[in-house]
Order: sequence, then C-alpha cells, then structure tokens
Amino acid sequence: MNTLRTETRNGVGIITLTRAAEYNTITPELRDELATAIDRADADHDVHVILLRAEGPAFCAGYALAGSTRAQAGETSRKRVWDSVADYGMISQYVNVYMKLWYAKKPTIAAVHGWCIGGGTDMVLCADLIIAGESASFGYPPSRVWGTPTTAMWVYRMGLERAKRYLLTGDEIPAPEAARIGLILEAVPDSELDARATALAERMAHVPTNQLQMLKLLCNHTAENMVAGDVAAGRFAFRRNREAYAGRPRFRCARASRGISTGRSRARRSIRRLRLGAALEESCGEKDRQKENLI
Repeated sequence: MNTLRTETRNGVGIITLTRAAEYNTITPELRDELATAIDRADADHDVHVILLRAEGPAFCAGYALAGSTRAQAGETSRKRVWDSVADYGMISQYVNVYMKLWYAKKPTIAAVHGWCIGGGTDMVLCADLIIAGESASFGYPPSRVWGTPTTAMWVYRMGLERAKRYLLTGDEIPAPEAARIGLILEAVPDSELDARATALAERMAHVPTNQLQMLKLLCNHTAENMVAGDVAAGRFAFRRNREAYAGRPRFRCARASRGISTGRSRARRSIRRLRLGAALEESCGEKDRQKENLI
C-alpha cells in the first residue's frame, strides 16, 4: 500500500497513515486503501480492536483538492459548472469508507496529533473512541466558504447547540476543549499519545471478541435510535404546532380563552376551599369555647 501501513500486535490491528509530507490529506487512493485495511482488520480473527493513527506533523489536514480542482476545470470546458447527482455520488464513496469505522464489528480507536480538520474530522469522528495529544486541533474551517461535514458526527458527539456553535463559525477546537465538550474521549500529553492509545486498545483486546462486538452494537444502535427518536419527536411537534397555528387564528384565540377561563375557575375553586376551611376552623373553635364555658 502507498498511503498507509498495517500491522497486528497483541490483538490490535494498527492502521497508520503515511502521507506525512502531504499532511495525510485524503486522496482517492488513500480512501480505497483505508477501506481495504479496515475490512481486513475487521475480518482478521487475530484482531480484537482497530487502532488508527498517522505519521508526520498532522493526523489529517482534510481533502487533497488538486484532483477536484482539475475535475472542475474540465466541467467548465464542457459548459457544465456543477452536477449535484455526480457530486453526491463522488462524496458518498468517501463517506462509505469513513462509516466503516463506525459500522466495523470491532471497536475502533483513533490517536490524533497535530491538525485534524475538514475531511479529517469526517473520517476520525466515525471512530468509536478518539484520544488526542494536547497540542492537537480539530475544526471545520471550510464551513466558512465551501462545504459541510459529510458524516453528521458533530451533532452525535457534541449535541446540537455546540455543533452549531463550531460549524457556523469554523473555529478551531483545541484538544483539551474538544475533550471537555465531548467531541473526543480525552486529551493527553503529546509524548504519551501513542502509549495511551495503544494501552487502551490492548486493554480492550483482553475482552472476548464476541463481547466487544455485541457491546459496540448495543451502544451504536442506542445512539442511532436516540437521534432518530429526537428527530421524529421534533417532526411531530412541528406538525402539531403547524396545524394548531398556521391559518387558524380563531382556533388559537378560542384555545387561549379556554385556557384563561379554566385558570380562573381553578382559582375560584381554590378560594372557596380556603374560605370553607377557615369557616370550619372558626366553627370548631367556637364549639370548644362553649364546652369550656359549660365546664
């Protein structure tokens, strides 16, 4: 393989990106070799856990754009600026590979150092667990001018509000902050990154493979169902509000007036109960005084 290296050690299948001089930017060749490496590790009985890491100054600085710019130049000469279906088909080839980290039967861990931005986050956020060196940085700067994340893992990991905060600005997220807000598992000293990621992978590798597979399946399906449930609930609430309010002012006013009248009725009932209680208390007090006078 030209863009990565693989090895198996102590039950851990290690995949190392080796385009160090190019900051491990993603090319079609890297995409295809990564797909092959993940599939092989997932099928290898000697591998219990898959560990993804990289050589060089950056884990992954996003997509290598030389090929796409050449393709766009060719489209201009053919008098066609952009084909949405062709673009969707092209990017889906990359997404399907990244999602192999999520859907692999075995746990996947990513050890991140340096920059992990743009397409690098599309890839690495699909791993089950991410450990980063303290000097690592995450982010999606292309969101300021061109493109969106392709795997939607930002919302899965950070929640809606924080995902919007960073995607709508393209701001950098230092590794310690990424750990604090839940984007990654933890940030460790740079000098300890490889040792910590390897130790965690080897610790997991002591667990029987069938247990690891079932536990990962349980967690991932739960996460997917939680998001699906939230989306469904949101759609139901939207439809209900739309039916209640869109073009129905009379219904809205009638409903509001019923709510006000209901509230007033409850208040009147409460006041009557208080008056009745006070009257009973006064009556009991008068009877007690009469008994005392008789004695």
